[in-house]
Amino acid sequence: METRPADTGTPLCPLCGRPIPPDVPQSRHHLIPKLRGGKGGPTVLLHQVCHSTIHKTLSETDLARRYDSVDALRAHPDLARFFAWVAKRPPGWKGKVR
Repeated sequence: METRPADTGTPLCPLCGRPIPPDVPQSRHHLIPKLRGGKGGPTVLLHQVCHSTIHKTLSETDLARRYDSVDALRAHPDLARFFAWVAKRPPGWKGKVR
């Protein structure tokens, strides 16, 4: 479930829309947490800062029950604000999740 701009082989983060260069921290997010039956299920490649923010904001139970898709994650009010804010940062911006 990776999207790539037509002119490069660099994947795009489906949440913030920024490119994910190979030298930037990144990770795969299980749309259904492994501990909630998602092992082997669909994953999406994200910036590490986007991934960390998801897990800082939502519990594993909430992720499994209500936020098991990219669209659902983008619709969460707190996450939507973060993704809109981080979308204005350069692709290599790493930031810190507090």
